[in-house]
Amino acid sequence: RRNGTSGETIISNIDCVGLTMDENGSLYVTDFGKHEVRRYRRGESQGTVVAGGNGNGNRLDQLSSPTYVFVDRDHSVYVSDWNNHRVMKWMEGAKQGMVVAGGWWSRRRK
Repeated sequence: RRNGTSGETIISNIDCVGLTMDENGSLYVTDFGKHEVRRYRRGESQGTVVAGGNGNGNRLDQLSSPTYVFVDRDHSVYVSDWNNHRVMKWMEGAKQGMVVAGGWWSRRRK
């Protein structure tokens, strides 16, 4: 965000790979290193975890190096879960996601 001639840091300490914005102006950011997706509403600096956030892993409540992210009109978050070779859908308020594509490589390696 620009304030006159100087820049202002809104979000820091994040390993962002993907981001998107919903119709309300909330920003959704993937954190590759923390294995989570956070939503930042206007004025927030900490954000809220909306996907992952339970460490690196392949359970339905975990992500492993999330990259791209998309949010639909129902505020469901779709995230590419890179190391698990899958796309996950997290409905608004969900404690875990569901696999909507891929995931076969993770199952094959076990």
